[in-house]
Amino acid sequence: MTMVEINFDGIIGPSHNYAGLSLGNLASASHAGDLAYPRAAALQGLAKMRHNMALGLVQGFLLPLPRPNTAFLAAIGADGTEDRRLNAAAWSASSMWTANAATVSPAADTADGRCHLTAANLVTMPHRSQEWPDTVKQLRLAFADSAHFAVHDAVPPCFGDEGAANHMRMAASHDAPGLEIFVYGTSGGAFPARQHQEASRAVARLHRLDPARTLFVEQNPEAIAAGAFHNDVVAVANERVLFTHEQAFADPAGTYAAIRDRLPEAEFVVVPAAEVSLADAIQSYLFNAQLLTLPSGEMALVVPSEAIEHSRVRPYLDRMLAGNGPIRTVLPVDVRQSMANGGGPACLRLRVVADPATVDPRFLLDEAKASRIEEIIQREWPESIAPEQVGSALLAERVIAARLLLLDALDLSELA
Repeated sequence: MTMVEINFDGIIGPSHNYAGLSLGNLASASHAGDLAYPRAAALQGLAKMRHNMALGLVQGFLLPLPRPNTAFLAAIGADGTEDRRLNAAAWSASSMWTANAATVSPAADTADGRCHLTAANLVTMPHRSQEWPDTVKQLRLAFADSAHFAVHDAVPPCFGDEGAANHMRMAASHDAPGLEIFVYGTSGGAFPARQHQEASRAVARLHRLDPARTLFVEQNPEAIAAGAFHNDVVAVANERVLFTHEQAFADPAGTYAAIRDRLPEAEFVVVPAAEVSLADAIQSYLFNAQLLTLPSGEMALVVPSEAIEHSRVRPYLDRMLAGNGPIRTVLPVDVRQSMANGGGPACLRLRVVADPATVDPRFLLDEAKASRIEEIIQREWPESIAPEQVGSALLAERVIAARLLLLDALDLSELA
């Protein structure tokens, strides 16, 4: 089998809006109430997928979940008129950030030799806590081959789990046995710690990981307080390389030592706070990037345009590239609509190491499929959504119809 990393990006749904529902997500809060542009958002996300395909990488996608979620409102005895935030939660397009869809352990790391995926319960935020049942339904369709995949329900909601956004994997190569690094938070400060250590340990047990190749690391509380609501806002790993902010972890030296003890070939690219502050990192989403191995074997960092435009981040990137480090290319992409809601390139993708032949081909992107998706987005996605439109019966009809047309075009109507 040919085991490669496949990035599954979320197609940004037609109900994309700026309701500011995510406490601790500074970008989301600062744009609350702004006019949103769902069509532009979805086209930007699709362009990023095409960009990565053009690099020679295998690209997958996941579909928007059903919105507005009337079942969510019914479960709490609401009809959408009582509470603006509850109504906005039912409309949220946040499932586009597939880094939070699940935690993924490749077959090379698990005791039964299958790739394991555990859906994240996302219990900390009401607008996200409703996602996982529909996410599991989609994952079980995309990864239905039980000889190669095991898809688990979310861990119990008493333990907060935010999926791959707080999980990293390092290995000599994608298909080699790796070190799985679970990053958890500790409660305290103005913002909640969303990833509980207990949830991370439960996922590791469900995936039947080797304890000798599993690491549990505490995120720096200062990073959480500064707005790094997920670890992938301050650190990203790929194969043997960890690209991280100096203040990402509670015990940086201990973390690096523990990684190197388990993976001697590990390389660390540590960005000093004196050059890029935590505030700079969070504003630019420098670390919420895709660190990718290109077909040539070189590593590329796909960053949001905001990182290239930042007055302190750009000079750092120039210095990094001028050195002899493992990251040889920086590639900017425009995902401004997602960024304004608090999600950069890394938020928009879920990494799965697998043989593409074992994945349901309907979830793998090619140019013909991309053109089909683009056509429907151009024709059916609302051009804009203002805050006062969220809850509109007329807009709800359009959002529901647009998603169903996309499902039909992709032969995925069973997700309706």
